[in-house]
Amino acid sequence: MITLTPLSPQDLDRVAHIEVRHDQIRYSGTVSEAFDAAEPDVDFHAILHDTTPVGFFKIDRAYATRYPFAAPDGLGLRAFMIDTSHQGRGFGTQACHTLPAYMTHQYQGRSALWLTVNIGNPAAYRAYCKGGFVDTGQIWSHGDAGPQNVMVMTLASI
Repeated sequence: MITLTPLSPQDLDRVAHIEVRHDQIRYSGTVSEAFDAAEPDVDFHAILHDTTPVGFFKIDRAYATRYPFAAPDGLGLRAFMIDTSHQGRGFGTQACHTLPAYMTHQYQGRSALWLTVNIGNPAAYRAYCKGGFVDTGQIWSHGDAGPQNVMVMTLASI
C-alpha cells in the first residue's frame, strides 16, 4: 500500500537513503540537494510503502510565478523520485494516483498539479501518463537538462 506524508525541513534522516540511478539525477536531483536548497515556497513529501519511505517529492506552492504556463492557483510537482531498489514495482504510478486527494487535503483551494518532464526521459513521461497526468502539448524549452513536456493533473474538489 502506498501513502503520502508531509516532511519537515528537519526530516532529512527519514528519506536520506532514497537514491535514484546516476543517469536519473540530472532529471530529479537528489534528496540531499532538495533539503540543502531550502526554498521558502517548497514543501517536502515522502512516498511510503506501508511505513517505509520509498520515494520523495517536492511541492512548489509558487510554481506559477516561475512557470508562466501554470494556472495561478496551481501547484508544481518537482524532484519526484522512487528509490532505485523500489523502481519498477508500480510505486510511482500508485503515488501519482494518490496525489489528487492528498494534494486537495494538504493544499485546499488549488486547482491543478503541474510538472515538466524532460523529453529525454521517456520512462518518466510514460509513468506520469499512467499515473493520471495529461500532456498539455506545450514544450518548456528552459529546462536545466533540456526541453520538457508540460503536464497537468486536475485536483479533486472538496
